[in-house]
Amino acid sequence: MSPSPSPFQELWSPVTRQNPLPFYARLRQEAPVVRLEDPHFKHPVWVVSRYKDAVELLRDPRFTKNVDKLPETSLHRQRRNDAMAAINKHMLMADPPDHTRLRTLVSKAFTPRRVEELRPRVTAITERLLDTLEPQGSADLLDAFAFPLPVTVIAEMLGVPVEDQDKFQEWTSIIVNPPVDGNMEPLFAAGFQFMQYFQALMEKRRGEPREDLLSALVSVEEQGDRLSPQELISMLFLLLVAGHETTVNLIGNGVWALLRNPEQLERLRREPALIESAVEEMLRYRGPVETSTQRWAPQDVEFRGQVIPAGETILASLMAANHDPEQFPEPGRFDIAREPNRHIGFGFGIHFCLGAPLARLEANIAIPLLLQRLPRLRLAVDESALSWREGILVHGMKQLPVAF
Repeated sequence: MSPSPSPFQELWSPVTRQNPLPFYARLRQEAPVVRLEDPHFKHPVWVVSRYKDAVELLRDPRFTKNVDKLPETSLHRQRRNDAMAAINKHMLMADPPDHTRLRTLVSKAFTPRRVEELRPRVTAITERLLDTLEPQGSADLLDAFAFPLPVTVIAEMLGVPVEDQDKFQEWTSIIVNPPVDGNMEPLFAAGFQFMQYFQALMEKRRGEPREDLLSALVSVEEQGDRLSPQELISMLFLLLVAGHETTVNLIGNGVWALLRNPEQLERLRREPALIESAVEEMLRYRGPVETSTQRWAPQDVEFRGQVIPAGETILASLMAANHDPEQFPEPGRFDIAREPNRHIGFGFGIHFCLGAPLARLEANIAIPLLLQRLPRLRLAVDESALSWREGILVHGMKQLPVAF
């Protein structure tokens, strides 16, 4: 017998999307492992909201990331679309040993040492964007600054022409924020266009390899035993999406947090050496990723007193966990010097965000330079006028109008 519908469906409501924290406080208290109904995809989703439970879930090998391990009758297997399946054959949707193999292939590009070598280039891109921004007096900070910085960096790393970045913004926005009306056609179309684009670009690199990550991955795929063509496309999709979506919203949400906490903003101006701990607090306070990616129960799994039926989805709410008062004293307080700060804004366990060093580097460079170059930076609208994205995976604003 299936569990009855939950009274906590307002997770997806417009009010909760603007500020999920009151809802998550109630969830942690009353229903820390709860079964909800996803209104977009019309299937059950279990949400885990306490810090200790979230950490346990994120390293629990009983749950799978591989949809092929689910029962044939599972909605997730029945609803697969060829284009979406082709771009979801990446390490975030794989279990060991496939996950280990796929992650190993790209991990060398994201080691702290390799990422640190990008510092001069990230600084130069940031300065160029600010040169353009500074004379304008006002702008949408996301569109003019927070988006073009990381997408330029990851496009250069991969060897993707930067002039194509607007295409990626459109496709990835649809893919990480599925339509709220239940119409999946735009999602499937975006997946198909993404796949076609990379297939064409891969053919170019086969004939004319370059010193970039795309050429390196094509070379590995041609060896035949380490990366299939489908895995290659999926890997490129993941690196491009995760390589900019996380940082866009880390910078946007981080600046928003500073502007609504002026005493912390002034402290950071006075003590710029606090930028590293400030970025960690931004990741905890309103991180760019609200929930973990999907995990499934391949068979009935008991978790924290609840039975997760075979084929059903379970998520950890990273945001809820990062505001758990049992782990973080005064979790609602934004404190750029918070210590200790063992947040899980980048996830936890074997699927911990591979690009975390790059996202941290970009934020550690971009935010101080922004504050230095724009000393009168302020919101250009009332905070109540800001609109947040509808999905529960990526947490970020649609626009961030500022004046300076």
